[in-house]
Formats: sequence, C-alpha cells, structure tokens
Amino acid sequence: MNWEVLLGGSEFHEKNMDRSMFDRDFDRIIFSHPFRKLQDKTQVHPLPEHDFVHNRLTHSLEVSSVGRSLGRGVGSKILDRHPKLKTQFSASDLGVITASAALAHDIGNPPFGHSGEDAISDYFLANKDLLESSFKEQQWFDLVNFEGNAQGFRLLNKSGYQGLRLTAPTLAAFTKYPRPSKVSDNFKPRRSQKKYGYYYTEGEIFKSLAADLQLRALAEHQWVRHPLAFLVEAADDICYHIIDLEDGCNLGLVSHEETVELYAEVIGDRFNRKKLNAINSKAEQIGLLRALAIGELIAQCETLFLDNEAAILDGSYDTSLTDEISAEPALLDIKKVSIDKIYRSRNVVEIEAAGFNVLNGLLEAFVPAALNIGQMNKRQSVAFRLLPADVKLELKSSESTYESLRALLDYISGLTDSNAMSLYRKLMGISLPGMR
Repeated sequence: MNWEVLLGGSEFHEKNMDRSMFDRDFDRIIFSHPFRKLQDKTQVHPLPEHDFVHNRLTHSLEVSSVGRSLGRGVGSKILDRHPKLKTQFSASDLGVITASAALAHDIGNPPFGHSGEDAISDYFLANKDLLESSFKEQQWFDLVNFEGNAQGFRLLNKSGYQGLRLTAPTLAAFTKYPRPSKVSDNFKPRRSQKKYGYYYTEGEIFKSLAADLQLRALAEHQWVRHPLAFLVEAADDICYHIIDLEDGCNLGLVSHEETVELYAEVIGDRFNRKKLNAINSKAEQIGLLRALAIGELIAQCETLFLDNEAAILDGSYDTSLTDEISAEPALLDIKKVSIDKIYRSRNVVEIEAAGFNVLNGLLEAFVPAALNIGQMNKRQSVAFRLLPADVKLELKSSESTYESLRALLDYISGLTDSNAMSLYRKLMGISLPGMR
C-alpha cells in the first residue's frame, strides 16, 4: 500500500481549496442526525444525576480531538519521509481524516452502551429456532452478532441519513475491522480481524472501497486496515482508559489518591507531586493529570506508528498501538481498576439490566410486525403504527426479510436512551397519554 493512493490522490483534495473534501467529511458528520443522537446515549454511567460525566457525544468529541493530534503529528513526519505527497496533502489533512473517523467511531452504537449490542444479539439467539431458516448464513451471523462498528459503517453509507457521501479515506480510517461477520479464517491474533466492520448489505460497498484505496487483501472479503485506522483506535483507547478513570474518580468510585497514582504511572518522569499539591482543587488536580497522561500517550503512539510505518503499509503490523507502547503496563493497571470499581459498579449494572429489558421488549414488539408486513395480526398492527413514517415506508419497500430487519434495527439501535425507555413504557402500558 502507498500513501498517495491511501489518501485518495487529487480526487479528494486540491491544495488551493480553503475547505478540503476531508474538512467537508468532518462537517457532514458533526451536523448529521445520527451524530447528534449521541448526546443522549450512555457512555458508561447514567447521565442525569451527575455533572461532568461523559456521554457518547462528549466522548466522541474528545476522541476526535486526540485523533486530530495523532493524525497531524504522524502526518508531518510522513510528509517529510515522502516529499512528493506535499504537492497534494498537508499534515492537517491526515489530522482531519483521523479526526473525522474518530468523531464517527461510536455513531452505530445502540442505546445503553455495549449492553445494548448484547441485548440485540441475544434476542435473535433466543429466537434461533423460529428465525434462522429465513436467512442466509452470512445474514444470520450479522443478526446474532450485532456490531456497533458495522452499524456505523452502514449509517455512514445510508442515503436516508442526509446522504453523507464521505470520502474513501475517511470511511476506510473509520473501519477498524475490515471483514464481514462470518469468515473462514479469523487470522488470529490480528487486531483488525478481532471483530467485523460491515454487514452483508454493505459488502459490495466495502469491497469497492478496498479496491479504490488498494488495501491489501488477506483473503476473500478480508483486508488489512487503512493505516489511519490504527490512529483512530489509539485515540479511542487513550480516551476511554484515561477519561473513564476521571469519571470514576469524580463519582467517588475510585479514590483521589489511587487515581493520582494511576495517572502518575502513565505520565512517568513528567509527574511532579510538588506542583500537583500546589493546586487546591482536587478536581483540577485530576484534570491536569488527565491532560498530561493523554499527551504522553499521544507521543508514545505517534512514535510507535512511525517506527512501524513500513510494516503497517505492507500489512504485517496488525496490533493495537496502545498494546505495545511503553505505558501499556500502566494502562493495564487502569483497566483492572476500572473493571473492578467502575464498570461493575451498581449504577453501571443497572444500565446494563435496563438495556437488556428495554431492547428485548422493543424487539419482541416490532420484529413480528416487520416480518409479517401485509398479514399482521391486530397486536402487530398496533406496534407497526407506532413506528415513524419513514421506517414504515422502508419496511414496506424492503425486498427481503433480512433487509426488513436491518431497517428495523437501524431504527431501534438509533434510539437514544430516553427515546428507547419512553417507547418501551408505552408498549408495556407503563406510561399512557395523559398519565403522570
């Protein structure tokens, strides 16, 4: 693979433009309807009771900011190494591509965090005997393994969502897992093959994308990552390790002293306890350490990427950057504390329980209606009428059972936490018009 093709060449950028097509990608994502919905989707903790706790929107903005820094830092060195690229691109272009892909990285996540993904998958697994025979093997694997990354790729390519029409480099940088749900060989332990990145319905779209950018093929329907996808992944890893810990400290789940020590382990020689203690506010202390930790991790990831540029371009390097930087042991310590004290805290478990119950209830109501268009019973007909007009139209015009369920899952996974809960209450008779 080579950078000129990977960045799309002159097709996607002209140096004399005030606003490049990569800038346009960023703008289109940030103004899109699916992106705005992230403001009411759980990151880790329930939102209304606490200030300064992250939701999917604030998390995505922060990941995008880190991604921009990574892309620019790497980009300046890449352009120095490959001077011919400077006639078409700037370091800022690589920063914007990475920032755009990072901005959209959670756009396909359903309500209630990762428990929402599990709830959707579990519904189809529980109804395997009734449903499986209606689908091709690849389609069934999509349904029983709901994947936010693949859902995001679908939304970014779905014309109904304002026709984003993003550039190929941005779409490829977004795709951390360039493979479908069912493959004959997972190429373990390749990081890019750990999950999947597109559904059956978008298979041809990704195949064309891979051909345009000349991504190296591992096997039929499996490719190596676009190099900038490593930076998008690193930006996400950095933010959720460092910022989830900050949230845990602010909520009292992890002590201030333990948080300081965990951040100090990441920061290393730059940690100065005397300067830290000169700050009166404990919240400001944590904010400073968070910033220093993120800066240190950005620097380490940039160095590792550049040291492995050749291996990344030939596809032989396929590991998460944060798994190989010198701060990896410190990140592992943070992860252990986060699992024990944050991700398993009572309020997080309550969100997981709600996610399973709410999404299962919605699927039980709407899937039978979607599968029986034209011959619905009265209960299914009532549920169908609760769907938005555009969703009903898409269901009626779907050419297969699989496409009908994909359209329905676009709607359900696109609900915010509040919308999903409100709709569930109405379906269950817990909330009626006029009731308080």
